[in-house]
Amino acid sequence: MALDTPYRAIFCDLTSDQTLDILPLRDVSFDDYIGRAGSLSGTVPIPNRAIADRVRKIRPGRTTVYLERGGDLWWGGIVWTTNLQGSDRGVLTLSVQAATFDSYATRRRIRTDDFKTLFTQPTDQFDIARHLWSKLSVGLRASSIDPGDWEEKSGVLRTASWRHGDETVYQEALDQLGAQVDGFEYQILVYRDPGDGKRMRQLRLGSPKIRTGATDMIFDRPGAILSYTFSDDATRGGTEALARGASTNSNAAAESRPTLSELMKPDKLDGDWPPLDLSSDHNDISDKATLNSLAKAAVEEASGSAQIPEISIRLGGIVPPALLGRTARIRITDEWHPTGLDARFRIVGVKVRPAERGRPDTAELALEEA
Repeated sequence: MALDTPYRAIFCDLTSDQTLDILPLRDVSFDDYIGRAGSLSGTVPIPNRAIADRVRKIRPGRTTVYLERGGDLWWGGIVWTTNLQGSDRGVLTLSVQAATFDSYATRRRIRTDDFKTLFTQPTDQFDIARHLWSKLSVGLRASSIDPGDWEEKSGVLRTASWRHGDETVYQEALDQLGAQVDGFEYQILVYRDPGDGKRMRQLRLGSPKIRTGATDMIFDRPGAILSYTFSDDATRGGTEALARGASTNSNAAAESRPTLSELMKPDKLDGDWPPLDLSSDHNDISDKATLNSLAKAAVEEASGSAQIPEISIRLGGIVPPALLGRTARIRITDEWHPTGLDARFRIVGVKVRPAERGRPDTAELALEEA
C-alpha cells in the first residue's frame, strides 16, 4: 500500500486482539461478499533488518489484519498464507493472503454432540445459526464473533441435528440451513465500537436477505459509474432441481442409495425453456422434507439463466464502508439503453482496489435484483 493511500493495514494477534504493528501493504486488493468469505491480498516490502523483525510477527493462522479508512474499518479477517520472496536483485517482500472471519467456519468441524438433540424440536433458524457461531468462535478467544441480538428472530422454525464423528464442516452446516426455502444470509461485520473504539466482529443475519439502509444509493452513467458488465449465464441456471442426501439403508448386504428429494421446478419462468438440470449433494442430511426445501430454493434462485450485474465506481467520501446489503439505484444511458435504464439492485459483493501509482480508489460492486 503506497504512502498516499487512504488505508491503514493493522496487524493484530488473533487470540488476544492486541495490535502487533501497522505496516505498509502494496499491490493490495480486498473484497467481501454476502454468503461467502471475502479475501485480501497484498505485499509487505522489507527494505531493511528493522522492518524484517517487525514483519516476522505476521504468522498465518495466528494473525488478523484490518484495513482502516478515515477512521472506519472497511475490512477485517484472518491471515491464512504468507510467502517470503527474495528477488534476483536482493529485494525482499512478504506476500499476504487473508480471508474474512467467515472463513474460520471452513476450518472448523462439528466435533461435539451438543447439536445432536438441541434442535430436534422446531427452533428459529436465527437461534440455530447463533448457537453454531457461538460454539465455533470460542477458539478465536479475544477475536471471537459476537452472535448478535438473540431477541431478533426470523419467524422460520427448523429442526437440525449434527453428530460428533460425522466431521461436518461448520460452514456446510450453516450454508445448508440457510439455503432452504425462506432461509437466511449471514455475514461477519467488522467495525469500531462508537464508545471506546474497540474492534468488533459481529454476526449479521437476514431472512431471507440481508438488507441495509433505508434509502437507495444512486449511481449514474455517465457519472459515478466508471464501467459495468451485465452477465446472463444459462450454464449456471436451471429449470429442474434434485437434492441428494445421506443413505438410510440399514441392510449392509443391499446396495446403498442416497435419499432423494422430489424433482423441484420454479414457480414461474420467464419465457419458454428446455429442461435444464440442477443437482446438489448433502451427505449428512437424510430428511426428505429438508432435501425438498434445498432443491426448491436452488431452482428458484437460479431459474432459467443466472444474471450477474456488476458496476465499477470511484470511491469517495459519500460511499460508506457498510455497502453489503444496501440498495443501489442504477441509472444508465448509452447505446444499449437509449431510453435509459433505471433499476434497483442489492449490493451482494464489494471488491476494492485502493489508489496506487496514479490509479484511482475504485470499487467493483456485485449486484442482484432488489
